[in-house]
Amino acid sequence: MRRVTLFLNGSPKNGKVVAVYGTLSDLLSVASSKLGIKATSVYNGKGGLIDDIALIRDDDVLFVCEGEPFIDPQADSKPPAGSSGSHTDWLTLNVGGRYFTTTRSTLVNKEPDSMLAHMFKDKGVWGNKQDHRGAFLIDRSPEYFEPILNYLRHGQLIVNDGINLLGVLEEARFFGIDSLIEHLEVAIKNSQPPEDHSPISRKEFVRFLLATPTKSELRCQGLNFSGADLSRLDLRYINFKMANLSRCNLAHANLCCANLERADLSGSVLDYANLQGVKMVCSNAEGASLKLCNFEDPSGLKANLEGANLKGVDMEGSQMTGINLRVATLKNAKLKNCNLRGATLAGTDLENCDLSGCDLQEANLRGSNVKGAIFEEMLTPLHMSQSVR
Repeated sequence: MRRVTLFLNGSPKNGKVVAVYGTLSDLLSVASSKLGIKATSVYNGKGGLIDDIALIRDDDVLFVCEGEPFIDPQADSKPPAGSSGSHTDWLTLNVGGRYFTTTRSTLVNKEPDSMLAHMFKDKGVWGNKQDHRGAFLIDRSPEYFEPILNYLRHGQLIVNDGINLLGVLEEARFFGIDSLIEHLEVAIKNSQPPEDHSPISRKEFVRFLLATPTKSELRCQGLNFSGADLSRLDLRYINFKMANLSRCNLAHANLCCANLERADLSGSVLDYANLQGVKMVCSNAEGASLKLCNFEDPSGLKANLEGANLKGVDMEGSQMTGINLRVATLKNAKLKNCNLRGATLAGTDLENCDLSGCDLQEANLRGSNVKGAIFEEMLTPLHMSQSVR
């Protein structure tokens, strides 16, 4: 039986004595187990590749590799010229054309797992390129690199005025400076202005209107106008989709063809407002006042309030010829003396509505809930065909 001493490639220390038997594959399997690697090849002390188990003699010293080239352990054990092994030697970096002089220990010790540490921990291993002055070339932004280098020097994040913290954060992520990433994320969050959820005032909105060309579509989607006084303003064609207009004063406002889809108009006042061609699909106008409003467009464009929540609204005296109120909720609403000629009220909840004095000629009431509704003093008779399918 032969026995040999196995070492990791390039290392003269921590060898393992094993018995040689079977094939070369058996020896590689034993080497993998003993040395904790995935052994693929074996070399002798002179760098010769052993491809046959018969070439191995008793008491041979062998070096096991994982596929990498043979490394002479005697050459590797000698310290490089000019290096004391303490990482204190000085070096110069050329970062995007700007020179920085620092020590190897600065780049290695603070963040040993970072890219910079791997680049400069061992000389020549990374293959760093150098310019004509011997400075190591790094193709990154110098203004964002400077705070990172200072952090590695003293452990404090100091960023001069005018430097974007987001840029420094991206550099820190690129170089893998994990502890600095946490500092930067906190600093960026603290530098952001607090979110302002306060409603937009009339003064702010009027200034906004005056600064917008008349032919431009004004997008106010999702904005908060709660409680604002927007009365008598020209708000034609404005997109108020999903906006908060609760408790607003919109009396006498011109909302012709405005988009109020899914907007919150609860408790608002829209008396005498011009609502020709308005789009209020699925909007919430519960408890709002819409007395004497005009929904009727002479051009034939119909207002669309399909699926709107109009519980308890006061729409007395409003002009609503051809309006679409399909499957809307009008429970307890006041529709006294309204013009609802040709209106679509199919599937509409009209429970306890006051429809006295209304004009419902040719209105579609099929499938609507008229329980407790008041139909007194109707201007035109209500036919069975209008309410029964």
